[in-house]
Amino acid sequence: MKNSTKSLLFSGLILLIVTAYSFSTGLTTSVLKGTVRSKTDKEIIPGAVIELRQKVGEPVKRVMTDLDGHFEFKGINPGTYNIKVTMIGFTTKEISNVKLEAGKTKTLIIELEATLTDLKEVLLHAPQKQDYKKSEAEESISLNQFFDKGVRSRAPNTLNAVSEPFNTEQYDHMPENDFHATTDSPLSTFSIDVDPASYANVRRFINSGNLPPVDAVRIEEMINYFSYDYPEPKNNEPFSIITEHSTCPWNKDHQLVSIALQAKKIPMSQLPPSNLVFLLDVSGSMNSEDKLPLLKKSIGLLTNQLRSIDKVAIVVYAGNAGLVLPSTSGNDKATILQALDQLSAGGSTAGGAGIQLAYKIALENFIPNGNNRVILATDGDFNVGVSSDGELVRIIEEKRTTGIFLTVLGFGTGNLKDSRMEKLADKGNGNYAYIDNIMEANKVLVKEAGGTLFTLAKDVKLQIEFNPQYVKAYKLIGYENRILQHRDFNDDKKDAGDLGSGHTVTALYEIVPAGSDDEFSKVDPLKYQPTQKVNTGNDEMLTVKFRYKDPQSETSKLITRVLAAKKVSSLDNASMNLRFAAAVAGFGLILRDSEHKGKADFKMVTSLARSAKGTDHSGDRAAFIQMVETAALLKENLSGK
Repeated sequence: MKNSTKSLLFSGLILLIVTAYSFSTGLTTSVLKGTVRSKTDKEIIPGAVIELRQKVGEPVKRVMTDLDGHFEFKGINPGTYNIKVTMIGFTTKEISNVKLEAGKTKTLIIELEATLTDLKEVLLHAPQKQDYKKSEAEESISLNQFFDKGVRSRAPNTLNAVSEPFNTEQYDHMPENDFHATTDSPLSTFSIDVDPASYANVRRFINSGNLPPVDAVRIEEMINYFSYDYPEPKNNEPFSIITEHSTCPWNKDHQLVSIALQAKKIPMSQLPPSNLVFLLDVSGSMNSEDKLPLLKKSIGLLTNQLRSIDKVAIVVYAGNAGLVLPSTSGNDKATILQALDQLSAGGSTAGGAGIQLAYKIALENFIPNGNNRVILATDGDFNVGVSSDGELVRIIEEKRTTGIFLTVLGFGTGNLKDSRMEKLADKGNGNYAYIDNIMEANKVLVKEAGGTLFTLAKDVKLQIEFNPQYVKAYKLIGYENRILQHRDFNDDKKDAGDLGSGHTVTALYEIVPAGSDDEFSKVDPLKYQPTQKVNTGNDEMLTVKFRYKDPQSETSKLITRVLAAKKVSSLDNASMNLRFAAAVAGFGLILRDSEHKGKADFKMVTSLARSAKGTDHSGDRAAFIQMVETAALLKENLSGK
């Protein structure tokens, strides 16, 4: 009993000492907090930098205002301090002799005056060409220092310098592929495309009550957005090859040929270590909920998938570029997420400088035989420094020779530069996805992270030779901006698409069978060539040739497959893979108002998709059917029916 009493007394004494210490510590330090806002319109100012020091030459404490314009210093020794507040677009404000008393909290409201000259300088004047070996932009700096260098700006409402009042989205014009007579052009050569961006972007338009622009519809990206039940590759090949032949749903006199690839699926735990550089656009054009806030959540999802063998750096860019997080272990998720959480948007967009710096950081942390990749997240609206498509593409083409791959993630509406981002991904040995909501982020960066981030085969090209004995004419559906010269197929210097872990690629050809009365030849009869009916003496309808490179190799490998000419089966007897791909292709033809859409209509697409919905574990196919029905209603409303 006595021992028990002593123990309780001792425990109580310890608790009393700890409490007293904590209490006394709270009494002997001070708290300074407040809000920074514009003097003109009283609007809060996020991203302003507040410096606190007692005397010149002494260490400076520095914090940044959050999205609500608030700041806070805790645990400050009592005394008299000087405060300095800086923000590009506003006059620097200094407050002297601010007295902080022990155990008390002092609250300030700090108002900054707008300076139009400084803001115009940031937004309208491009920096001089930089020597990147000596550029200050490449120094590893803290997040607050980055803001202090003037890469952010927030214009007062009266200036409205960074607003986006008009729709300035950009899409490349893509003339649709036409039919080719086999006797004139027996070869079809193109690069694969695994980008899912077009489908998500089309969905964004339809969900907002609008039909998409014709050039936003890339049919191959819509088809390849979905997963298919193709057989896994064998014999250590990076992908399996599947061909199928059926009738065409929108033209009963034509046929449909499917040529598909299924990449090997590698579990995340077995993938090589990653050296990732997040290159994040924090310029003023990213200042909306569907841009930077969604970007931060999306990259956060990816961060949670990182392993101890992975490492991440974060480069951000607005008026300039800066490294705000040096290469950090994937285990240290708290540090990575904290760096993401502090980002806010403002200023112009020096995308070229950001790209240069991101590749430099990736190269400094290069992992031999690992996954070295820059992940660019942006709306693509570059407007400072190197900003033209041609200049940016040349930078990317130069950087891809380093063995560093590129993933581009597009965000936002109103000023989306789709054409630019697709070009950068294509030329950077990478892929392009559009993130319109958090579910799409989860699909691209979590469920399909292997395909998005890990390359199994690069520069994958296809070349199909059609046999005129069975094929009078053919048309490749989609892939308009992936067409290659026939001589490019055997040229290992020519860039092509990349295939990631678990990726599927499907290409559809509409075939006009030999013997059809349709005329497709655009040239006069040849004078010196035989004109009699061709008979090859075999039952081959076409030959498919694939070229690809291993990720670390610059020498390609060749695989060849043959599709036999047999009696075509009805679409009802075709696989669900082919039927669903045909439904998506038909939807794309309708959205593009293709002259070759034949009898394709929304009812046909919906019926075909329902028949091939399958188990649909992800719900993507059900969502597609609903989207088609929504598009039908929009079309009906527009036509006034």
